[in-house]
Amino acid sequence: MKQYPILKNKWFLYLTEFFSGVSVMAVELGASRLLAPYFSSSQIVWTIIIGVIMIAMALGNLYGGRAADKNPDPARLYRRILIAAVWIAAIPVVGKYVILGVSALLVLAVDVNFLIWAAFASCMIVFVFPLFLLGTVTPCLVKATVESLDEGGRTVGRLGACNTIGSILGTFLPTFVTIPTVGTAATFLIFSGILLVIALLFFFSAKWKKPAPYVAAALFVLCVIFGRNNSFAFWEKDLLYEGESVYNYLQVKEDPDKVLLSTNVLFGVQSVAMKEGGLTGLYYDYALAAPVMQAAEKPSVLVLGNGTGTFASQCVRYFPGCEVEGVEIDGKITQLAEKYFSLPESVKVTEYDGRAYIQTVDQKYDVIMVDAYQDITIPFQMSTTEFFTLVRDHLKEDGVMVVNLSMHSDGELSINHYLCDTIASVFDHVATVDVPHTTNRELFATKNGDPAERLAAGMAKTADPDLSYMMGVVSASLKGYQGEAHILTDDKAPVEVLGMRMIDALIHDELGYFKDIFEKEGLSGLLKSLGI
Repeated sequence: MKQYPILKNKWFLYLTEFFSGVSVMAVELGASRLLAPYFSSSQIVWTIIIGVIMIAMALGNLYGGRAADKNPDPARLYRRILIAAVWIAAIPVVGKYVILGVSALLVLAVDVNFLIWAAFASCMIVFVFPLFLLGTVTPCLVKATVESLDEGGRTVGRLGACNTIGSILGTFLPTFVTIPTVGTAATFLIFSGILLVIALLFFFSAKWKKPAPYVAAALFVLCVIFGRNNSFAFWEKDLLYEGESVYNYLQVKEDPDKVLLSTNVLFGVQSVAMKEGGLTGLYYDYALAAPVMQAAEKPSVLVLGNGTGTFASQCVRYFPGCEVEGVEIDGKITQLAEKYFSLPESVKVTEYDGRAYIQTVDQKYDVIMVDAYQDITIPFQMSTTEFFTLVRDHLKEDGVMVVNLSMHSDGELSINHYLCDTIASVFDHVATVDVPHTTNRELFATKNGDPAERLAAGMAKTADPDLSYMMGVVSASLKGYQGEAHILTDDKAPVEVLGMRMIDALIHDELGYFKDIFEKEGLSGLLKSLGI
């Protein structure tokens, strides 16, 4: 095997193993953030990411071992690291376009499990190749470092420890440092840059005359220049804010009437603030029926999933003197609420998980709003009988729980079918109302008293004309709900699978017309129907 000066001391090989482990985990966590704005951050998406990466690493291990036996020259390994570094650096430049292109193709061809197929195909195209190359690192380094069988176990153990320690660092740094501080795009560039430096050190120490290292360095510089625009919603212009937190991609934009928060660019609006005040025209207006249904003149309100405080702000406006608390797990969203959404100072917001918070407080409330469901991302711990029992126990005797169901459907065995049945197994009275022209359904639950009758009684005391009119709209569409036996528990709550079915149904309903044209007339007919 050809000798290289930098490899005379094994520290460089251990360093290579260490930073390989760092980079693999950093890419895995970056993958979750790259995919989340388009496919959500559900357990399904995480399963796909982990599965695809494990496949890539396993294939890389097999190939790397065979390649090391056939030709143990370390230069071949460091060439593969160069290629992996450049590929990872290119992800911020082209990754989002690949994801949208794959989704656009599959949405016309796939009727079932669209989210699974689109996320899987995107992962395969974007992430398999560089991680396959990094998977070759360990077997090649074993070949380069093991000099005798007497020290083989010790050497392999050290390599494994270096990789594992690197993986630990690669797990914590992106989550708690690079992604919330500089973003997903910069995270890919940082860790690809580390791989590039390792490879360049090898080639420069060997006085390499072939162009590969220099070409790789030039391509990396281009990726840094063109990859710094980390906008996931690259089609959006003049955003007030775009960034990332530990939990979410965040986007704030405005139009002449309102300011909007989106935490997922393909799944609508999560919070809104009207510039002139008043009702929003969205589900928050319907949810205001909950404080109208209860009898207290100055109700106490708890919002689990406060967002930027749309519902909390409306309660302060329409129910003077009420006490409103919000719980929001993402502290960055609360900062945006104060900066862009005029969150009232009287609203106390705690940065905490909704269920964990309600387990720690003894106070009882007149109204508890559960607004923690976003598209397919439904926290299972806030969807079960155990959770809703906690909510019931924290309501006053005449209190009301309102839940925003974000993907309503009348289909049998849908996610909302399960949620409604689960809630009905805990509360004595349940009623629902659909929000027109949206996928939202508001659910009201009480320990006693029919919600429709309580709403009618509360409307008689409503002085604000806009609120009074809105309550009339809710009253006209409010329907009682009788639960069945589809119950979610802490032990069994397949919310991701149920939500995925709903995504399929929504895609089918929204794009059915275009899919029919595509099936009958092909791509040319589809483009013609779109005026292209």
